[in-house]
Amino acid sequence: QGLLKTRIQHRLRYILEVVRPVPTVVLDILHILTHIARHSSEACSQLLDCPRLIETIVREFLPTQWDPQVAEPGCLLTSLHGVPCSTAMKFIRVLASGGRNATARLLNKFEMKSRLSRFIAEDPLDLLLPREEAIRLSTEAFRLWAVAAGYGQACDLYRDLYPVLVRILQSLPELLSTCCGKSPMTELSVQRATAVVTLLIHVTQTAGYTAELQAKLSSNSSEDTEQVPPPPVAWNQVSGLQPFIETSLKKFLQEISQTETWQTLQPLTTTYVIYLGVYYSACSQQPSVNPIDCLEELERLTSEVLQPLLSQPAIHSMWDLLRPCSALCNPLSCSPAPELVFSIASLSCVGGKPPLSLVGSKSPFPFLTALLFLINNITDIHKGLTSKYSSVLGFRGLRDYLHQSWQTGPPSVTPSSAWILRHEYHLQYFVLALARRMAGTCPDYTQHASLHHCVAMALLSRLLPGSEHLAYQVLLDLAFNPEFLPEGKAGGPEAADFSDILHLGSSAKLAQPGSAAAFFSKATRGALLRESYQNLPFIRSCYLSHFVHLQPTLMRSEASYQGRNYLIQSMLLPEVRGPILPSDWPFFPLISLYNKVTNAETRGAVLNSLPLDLVNTVTWNLQWVLLLESWRAKTLQSIPTAAKLARLMCVFLTGGDLFLEAPIHRYTAALLSVYCQPKALDSLNLDAPLPGLASFHDLYISLLEQFEGVSFGDPLFGVFVLLPLQKRFSVHLRLAVFGEHTSILRALGVPLQQFPVPLERYTSPPEDNLNLLRLYFRSLVTGALRHTWCPVLYVVALAHVNSFIFSQDSTTQETDAARKSMLRKTWLLVDETLKKHLLYYRLLNTESPLGFDLYDQLPPMRLKYLQMVT
Repeated sequence: QGLLKTRIQHRLRYILEVVRPVPTVVLDILHILTHIARHSSEACSQLLDCPRLIETIVREFLPTQWDPQVAEPGCLLTSLHGVPCSTAMKFIRVLASGGRNATARLLNKFEMKSRLSRFIAEDPLDLLLPREEAIRLSTEAFRLWAVAAGYGQACDLYRDLYPVLVRILQSLPELLSTCCGKSPMTELSVQRATAVVTLLIHVTQTAGYTAELQAKLSSNSSEDTEQVPPPPVAWNQVSGLQPFIETSLKKFLQEISQTETWQTLQPLTTTYVIYLGVYYSACSQQPSVNPIDCLEELERLTSEVLQPLLSQPAIHSMWDLLRPCSALCNPLSCSPAPELVFSIASLSCVGGKPPLSLVGSKSPFPFLTALLFLINNITDIHKGLTSKYSSVLGFRGLRDYLHQSWQTGPPSVTPSSAWILRHEYHLQYFVLALARRMAGTCPDYTQHASLHHCVAMALLSRLLPGSEHLAYQVLLDLAFNPEFLPEGKAGGPEAADFSDILHLGSSAKLAQPGSAAAFFSKATRGALLRESYQNLPFIRSCYLSHFVHLQPTLMRSEASYQGRNYLIQSMLLPEVRGPILPSDWPFFPLISLYNKVTNAETRGAVLNSLPLDLVNTVTWNLQWVLLLESWRAKTLQSIPTAAKLARLMCVFLTGGDLFLEAPIHRYTAALLSVYCQPKALDSLNLDAPLPGLASFHDLYISLLEQFEGVSFGDPLFGVFVLLPLQKRFSVHLRLAVFGEHTSILRALGVPLQQFPVPLERYTSPPEDNLNLLRLYFRSLVTGALRHTWCPVLYVVALAHVNSFIFSQDSTTQETDAARKSMLRKTWLLVDETLKKHLLYYRLLNTESPLGFDLYDQLPPMRLKYLQMVT
């Protein structure tokens, strides 16, 4: 964008049109323009709007007639002007990727349609150009046509050039004889063949919706929706090419065990497989096709081609290569060096790609992704064939890869890695989609269910913009699917209860805080998990309704993934700044409600705008988080414990006394016990920046104000107020309680037996903030802090004041004077009970009703010091 603001396109046009530089400079300029066009649709529009830029490039570097001497061997070009150039065709193709309107302008205003016919109708060997350049030019022409066909445009050329396409398809098996040794010509020929099949994929997708659009147009609908005219290509015009593709695919698959030949042919073979997946998906929706014939074809393809393919050792080796080539498992494998220029969108890195990487020459990802795409389409059309592909999920290489990939940390997102990761996520999604079908038909699938659910949860938090359709499908069919949570049927709730009874893996207290509301029976964690598991359909509906804000981008993504070419607006991926869903999306309904309340209060509105089923919404959110924390805890490891607690605080900051509702209180207490486990408390860091939260201190002040207003002395609410007051956290939080909000000390009546955090986390190390120590002492001697009102903070304040007044460490004069003054005032206290507690405090004791033990008599050293000071 910075370059475009300097009007660089006008300067480059002047150089091309007026200066007419040497060929190397022309190629460099075309490369720069291609990079700029890749940036965004807006950049493409500015290039198209530049006066005479596109006209100059088309006229000078894509002419339909040129001097035939350029094809003579040894001819040295002194100027590219007036000679067709594949780099110019590539620039036009990237420009067309910017949007359907840009493509229409290129095809019509700039006469690219006639040039497509010119460079495609003639065989590259007959073009009066150097052979390699002629193949490149033909390849780029097919790619441009494929882009146009991806929008449903330029399909009228298909009828005119049909004989050319058939002739090319008939010649494709001959590539086998030229692939024995690697050569530039062979690779260029394979690239051209791949571009041809890619074109056929887009034309087939476009023709697949012709009947549907024709029916909508002919029906006299009273709706005001815009009518899309059907494309000029029908299904019967594309269905005849499938036998050519399948025959060629069978021959190519016979070479899968020949490593060098397969590496050369893999791009073309992969495109063949994608074509078959698209073809059968569209074929099954055609009203003119007999469904029985389509099902029989799928059965034949399965038995004759795919099942023998899956049993080959070479395929087994491909599954084993997933993990070494994965960008998730090996982040450095795909980017061995820094990107060229971070500010310019580029898909390459300095030094190229190693063979064992996702985009390397030995990568199994392209072919296996295409294979899974085809298998998913087959099983979606013919449910009876699902069991035939059960062996796919059993490959050890695939299981190892999935197990490793979902446990890796969040990948870094750059222009290069975003493009690479998008392809890896496609493979994972197709595996999960196949697993969903297996779950309902294969009895022995349960052994894979937990692994696949973990992969689905990790994928949800990683999918990048442009893949909203995949995220929606994972939410709809996988994340909340009971089949992927076998613990719900296989004794998971009972195991949770048994673990709590035996205190397995935890020394935390399991007693949950009570409620200030009417008495209701406390439920065990197992009972809560069982109820949550039964409510999974409602939980799914709750989350889907809260992601409705993604609907516009979802519709654009659906058009792309479903092959509705007439709805696609751009081939470029949207700008990537991070995943589609935030990492803490399991808490999203709570956050959404909290934001709604905050915004309403900011406007001075009454909270009547909250949904009527507020209790159900919050309950379902808490149920889902409890299920994940109990059975999929590792999938939430990327969310800091502090962030989880901050999200739970929204329960108390939303809807007044909402937290007093029985189900909400139960599930909040259950989650609190999870986050008060020793490991969770050790990882709790309230001083670090939290995602989505500007300041934890401000959130805590809001919590204190809410507690003062509507807590009713609820013990559960009180625990959330007390948690951030641990000694290792910011002293400003404790100063806020004992300085500005001392009124809450009368309502913080959390019994010591119900407090889930060890008091040692509050009393050790001794407090060294003099202002806070003075506030502790003042609240004790004035009676603002009493054991009957607030036993937890009473013990904490008592321990710190006792340690301070009897400390004899060398310190500043001010501190020494303060502790001696406190000791004298303690000795003169009229309240004998408080005086005894302050002077005779010994150590914490959770078994004692007071929460601490007292000395029977002061130790000699303390007694001597007391006598000296007083």
